[in-house]
Amino acid sequence: MDHKRELTSVDLAALETELGEFTGAKLDKAYLYAEDDLVRLKMRDFDRGRVEFIIELGDVKGAYVADADHVPDAPGRPPDFAMMLRNRLSGADLVRVEQFEFDRILELEFSREDGSTTVVAELFGDGNLAVLDGHGDVIDSLETVRLKSRTVAPGSQYEFPSARFNPLTVDYDGFVARIRESDADLVRTLATQLNFGGLYGEELCTRAGIDYHEAVEDLTDDQLERLYEVVSEFAAVLRDGPLDPRVYYEDLDATDEDGEPERRRVDATPVALEEYEHRYSEPFETFNAALDDYFYNFQREEEVEGGETTKPDFESEISKYEHIIRQQQEAIEDFEADAQAEREKAELLYARYDLVDDVLSTVQNARTEDVPWDDIEAKFAEGADRGIPAAEAVVGVDGSEGTVTLDIDGTRVTVDADTGVEKNADELYKEAKRIEGKKEGALAAIEDTREDLEAVKKRRDQWEADDGEAGGGDQADEGDDEPTDWLSQASIPVRKNEQWYEQFRWFRTSDGYLVIGGRDADDNEQLVQKYLERGDKFFHAQAHGGPVTVLKATGPSESAKEVDFPQSSLEEAAQFAVSYSSVWKDGKFAGDVYMVDPDQVSKTPESGEYLEKGGFAVRGDRTYFEDTPVGVAVGIQCEDRTQVVGGPPAAIEGDVATSIVIEPGQYAQNDIAKRLYREFKSRFADESFVRKVASPDLIQEFLPPGGSRMVDE
Repeated sequence: MDHKRELTSVDLAALETELGEFTGAKLDKAYLYAEDDLVRLKMRDFDRGRVEFIIELGDVKGAYVADADHVPDAPGRPPDFAMMLRNRLSGADLVRVEQFEFDRILELEFSREDGSTTVVAELFGDGNLAVLDGHGDVIDSLETVRLKSRTVAPGSQYEFPSARFNPLTVDYDGFVARIRESDADLVRTLATQLNFGGLYGEELCTRAGIDYHEAVEDLTDDQLERLYEVVSEFAAVLRDGPLDPRVYYEDLDATDEDGEPERRRVDATPVALEEYEHRYSEPFETFNAALDDYFYNFQREEEVEGGETTKPDFESEISKYEHIIRQQQEAIEDFEADAQAEREKAELLYARYDLVDDVLSTVQNARTEDVPWDDIEAKFAEGADRGIPAAEAVVGVDGSEGTVTLDIDGTRVTVDADTGVEKNADELYKEAKRIEGKKEGALAAIEDTREDLEAVKKRRDQWEADDGEAGGGDQADEGDDEPTDWLSQASIPVRKNEQWYEQFRWFRTSDGYLVIGGRDADDNEQLVQKYLERGDKFFHAQAHGGPVTVLKATGPSESAKEVDFPQSSLEEAAQFAVSYSSVWKDGKFAGDVYMVDPDQVSKTPESGEYLEKGGFAVRGDRTYFEDTPVGVAVGIQCEDRTQVVGGPPAAIEGDVATSIVIEPGQYAQNDIAKRLYREFKSRFADESFVRKVASPDLIQEFLPPGGSRMVDE
């Protein structure tokens, strides 16, 4: 018996309801495996976590949610179609999964603020995938279809095939009329005219107790009534359940070492079939799980066909992903350097404000009098010959763009001549932020690649374990319990996994509890309104101008609960609150902090009072931590995740490879960040690692407002 290679209309009818349970999942990334005609939609669901939706459109045609261990490793450079999917769908919510009529077509509709996008998977013929905008126009498709009956092409309105007769919704009279129109026998009529296909046509005949080959013209009214009753019951099970999903096997002409027959998978069905009563089967809780098991395993069984499979080239795959990661890390370094360069240009404009303003004013006055750009450039050249500083700084004038290029202290900066110094500096800061956005995208991409790398390593280890090649388990190297001396390592792998709380200031106490604090008024608003929950503790410095600080009892996806926090965690949270307040900025070394419960914090002011943005009313008794000393340590983690961390020294120093304690001092944030960076580089043998995970801008995120100095200086 041949393997099942395509989903039937019956399969999709049963699958539609199950797949609908994944609505609400948010799409992270889309992949296209061109050589396998396979599309992978990687999503995140609040309840289920990672969701991998697979659409196969080649020799095998299927659509199902796969187990994370069953998805193929990500391909290399994504093709244009995959990039289009990512641009359209990243961050979008899955809002609808629906079979079109009774056809082998599945629609997946996604929605986000800028509109909706529908992915249409055609699981018939040669297979195709079309991506539609909110008006039903084709944005792109894997294959262009131009037939007399329909067109599927970018820019055109998507056209579904002519609707097929749906035997699951037809009434009795329509059902009988459809059958009576046929001149074939019953099973072929059910298979073709009523669109059940051969297997389910035979199954319905068996359940109704009618011979397959009964001529339609010879069917009695009683037989037709019985057949319609069977079809109606079948339709109700597909629509409302309960299903009884099965994966069916056939016995091979061989036995295993226990004398049991060797088998291979041949079909997956949403219900147990009387036609397959003689076959061995495995039940599954969901039809989707049965399809995942079937499609994942049957191709591997085909490859074996009685012989041994050759070991996949895992090392080549590992090498490929390691190479990709190196390239991605280099791109991230380039983004960091480019963003820093733009910020430095903006700072130069402010540092030489008078000179830049003189140049811009000169150009703007000349343009007001309609002086040609060439004459303006000549005027600057003349001024430079006379030694005028502003003119000497001008190295180029571009009238077509309306810009002037300046040489400021050896750095070339191009400015818009129509605007002022502040606006030009602001545009440079915006460009730095845009570049940093590309860096964030690269960080996400590198995490995906690391996931794929780990998946390959996992499969390699599993292969070797299954093949008996992973021996030596009792011969662990001596000294495995010795901590790694990360400072002396020639090469340290970068491992990062972005967490929700990293948008705020944060640290983990020495007891393992998470503390988060606002960076500005917007953060303070969000922390109280979204993340402050029952069981948490709210901290704030008594001095004006401090961050909202929250000691978390639970994560945002966990049920709130009361926690008896250790005193050490309370004191560290208090030190965090005072260190990032105006106390540090004022050069003081201690301040008072109070603590309250979440229900004591409100956005409702007292009568006649006003709360500014980021401010809150706190009512009831407070617990005070008087004369709490300021104190911040910045360190670099090398295990589990590689990153800069910062916070109270007692919490940081036990969790990092090395750290530096700072106190209020004379160096501005930017300057002390660079000094810390240079010190970290001197401590690590792998200087490139420090550049990747602890650049000055990353260090600066953990520095208090105001001046600082290293304690040991």
